[in-house]
Amino acid sequence: MNTIKFILILFIFISGCARKSAQFSEGKAHFVGYGCNTCHRVGEVGGILGPDLTTIGFRKKQDWLDLWLKNPPEWKKNTLMPNFYLKDHVRKALVEYLSNLKGEEFRKDTAPWDRPELMQNPIKRGEVIFNRVGCVGCHAKEGKGRYPNNNVSGGEIPSLTLVADGFSKEELKDRIKKGSKPLSQNPHAPDPMIEMPAWGDYLKEDELDALVEYLYSLRPALSAEEAW
Repeated sequence: MNTIKFILILFIFISGCARKSAQFSEGKAHFVGYGCNTCHRVGEVGGILGPDLTTIGFRKKQDWLDLWLKNPPEWKKNTLMPNFYLKDHVRKALVEYLSNLKGEEFRKDTAPWDRPELMQNPIKRGEVIFNRVGCVGCHAKEGKGRYPNNNVSGGEIPSLTLVADGFSKEELKDRIKKGSKPLSQNPHAPDPMIEMPAWGDYLKEDELDALVEYLYSLRPALSAEEAW
């Protein structure tokens, strides 16, 4: 009897994996078919108009991906991404595909931030990390913020341009490494859908160090009055 139970459980597990694998492949086909790779890059393949999606499954939850694909402008009013009016099965397949993109492409070969010319320039290397792993997808170009999030103060993800004033380098590195969940403005409303993942699970120590150096470099220069 135990053997039969085991075989049945194994069959259900394998069937579920097969369905997920088929849905992943379907989602990948839709990703290309709808021209998503015209604007978005996965690894070194695709466009650069939109955010890099190589790590999208690591940094965004499936619920948010599903909500975004239903109607991008409803979440972010000024987005360049149109509403594709996707059918449910297409959207679900795309979510399955995207949620499985967790940065493996960067680890197959030399990561774009490990090019020889960057290894002696931690600020520039950190900038490449910021843009390629997708920090820019939430914090905006040069960390200027103002991207939306639900149920947070001001309704936006904060700017990073002044993090050097609020954190030591070690504190900032630790925060990035462990991730951060924003405080809910309204405890009775749904939790914020966007939170920072624990980047220490993906980025190496020297990569985190370079990222911190870049974030510190974002602070605007002091005016003569401030310097005085």
